[in-house]
Amino acid sequence: MTPASASHETIITVRNLGKRYGDFQALTGVNLDVRTSEVTCLIGPSGSGKSTLLRCLNFLESYEDGEVRLDGELIGWQEGTPRRPLPARRLRDQRRHIGMVFQQFNLWPHMTAEGNVAEALVQVRGMAKAEARERAMAALETVNLADKAANYPSALSGGQQQRVAIARAIAMEPRVVLFDEPTS
Repeated sequence: MTPASASHETIITVRNLGKRYGDFQALTGVNLDVRTSEVTCLIGPSGSGKSTLLRCLNFLESYEDGEVRLDGELIGWQEGTPRRPLPARRLRDQRRHIGMVFQQFNLWPHMTAEGNVAEALVQVRGMAKAEARERAMAALETVNLADKAANYPSALSGGQQQRVAIARAIAMEPRVVLFDEPTS
């Protein structure tokens, strides 16, 4: 994946995206361009497809129509084939460039804040545990939570839990970060 070189370059391109759940059409003909360093917000009522769109952007949900590209690379599907999914390993490689902070944050309750951030680095990036802990602490410092590194999620407020999830996402150094309802 070749990074977008200038701040005016388009990093995410969505064309004619369509997603169905059985007979229900969740997304129809969605078109979107996001440039490097640009903040884009999706605003709409509950059930309007905002979360579905975000999940399609990193192929956590497959889609029936259209395409999603990150830095020009088709996400989730093999290029030039009629809807043939990428092999699992290649899809994992693509997802490494797309961070996501979920509505429920998805923190592991049996791990500290530092552990939640470091574990992703070890499991996904294959990083050594000591290096992962260092990077986790740096990410927690970025979100002003270094002093809560030893706390478990149950001892953190909702806003603090969300910041741990943000630290986990940014520690992975993705090209883009998607936030699903960042309201805490």
